[in-house]
Parts: sequence; C-alpha cells; structure tokens
Amino acid sequence: MGNRREPRKIVAVQVRVFGTDREGKVFSESVQTIDVSRGGVKLAGLKANVALDEIIGLTYGKNKVHFRVKWAGTPGTSGAGTMGLVNLNPEKPLWDFALPTGDIDGFLQQRNADRRRWPRVKCSISVEIRAAGQPVIWGKASDLSQGGCFVEMAIPLPAARDFDIALWLRETKLPLKGRVVSVAPGFGNGVSFVNTSSESQDLLRRFVENITPRGTAALGALAFVKRSGL
Repeated sequence: MGNRREPRKIVAVQVRVFGTDREGKVFSESVQTIDVSRGGVKLAGLKANVALDEIIGLTYGKNKVHFRVKWAGTPGTSGAGTMGLVNLNPEKPLWDFALPTGDIDGFLQQRNADRRRWPRVKCSISVEIRAAGQPVIWGKASDLSQGGCFVEMAIPLPAARDFDIALWLRETKLPLKGRVVSVAPGFGNGVSFVNTSSESQDLLRRFVENITPRGTAALGALAFVKRSGL
C-alpha cells in the first residue's frame, strides 16, 4: 500500500456508506471503521462490490462527506470486506473525536496518482449542465483534471448519460461534452470529458497547472486567467 506518513487513529465506530456498486446498483450499508486519519478511513464489513476510484458517501452521526475508493480487500481472502477511502472534502466536519496531526497521507494518494492519466486537483468551480429533456442544472466541481471532474449536485444524473457541461472559470465559460462515469447518490457525479478539442484541452491543462494543492481555487483561477490573457 505504500508508505503511510499521516498518523492514523485506531478507532471502531459505526458509519453508513452508500453509492453504486460495479453493476450500477445503489447500496447503503452500516459498516465499522478500523482506523481513521484526517485524509482517509479504513472500513470493515462492506458487502457491496465497489470499483476502485468510485465516489461513495459516508455518514457519521449528522455529518456526511464523500470519499473515493482507493483499495478494496480481495473477495475470498482475510481482507474481504475491507476498503480504504480517501476524503474528498477533509475540511468539512465529520468525526466527533480528535485525530492526530501530521504530514499528508500519501499512501492512498500515490495509488491514485499511478492510475490516473492526468493529475486531479481540488477546486471550487461553478458548473452548468444541460442534459436532454431536463432543465439546466447548476452544480459545483470539487475536483478537476484534463480528463474530467466531480460535480456536486443533490440529484445526480444516471450512469453513462451524455450531456453538455460548461465550466465557469471566473468570467470565462468553457463549454465541453461530458459523460457520467460514476454516481454518488446525494453527492453528485464523476464526469469524463469526451471529444475535447485541443484548444479546450490546453485551457484545462493551464488551469490545472495553476491550481496547487496548497492554494485555493480562487487563486488558481486568477493565475490561469492572467496567463491565458482572458
């Protein structure tokens, strides 16, 4: 699993996880934590077969945050039912107990980076979605890469749905074609950009390059606009 650098707290509490499995079926299960860090959590007792990189929701008490699946135990082994999740919004309150402080949790992020063609960075970008037969949907992209994004919205679109999507980068509207690749009920959709022009790819690349992990989306957008001459 790589080297863990972020301190983890061994704690067993009941949480509820929900989302869609590999077959596109919605699941909602009560499972138990094994250990917790500021950037992720290890769970035990999951029955659903969830794909790696799938976005799922996790609730603890009245708090709800969405996570990305980074690894899962192999069925039929002692690790079956266990899984590692990385918190996509670690700044949001979730746990009611103190966690140790330390460096960034890198062991899950490295697995993710190895699988991705393009780096994905956190952001806060207004998104306009136009799907056939539906009114305009407004949401927020909470992470972004040249290949896609995660759009937060209360009622997600169904899997494999194609639609028009526009990213609002300050005053600039970047129109793209999107396809739903994952569904997180109550949270939103994982979106893949399709048939993207070379010009749009270049704009996305420059924007992503200017959003650093330590910066804010607003600063990244401002730097992007300045470099792009927009």
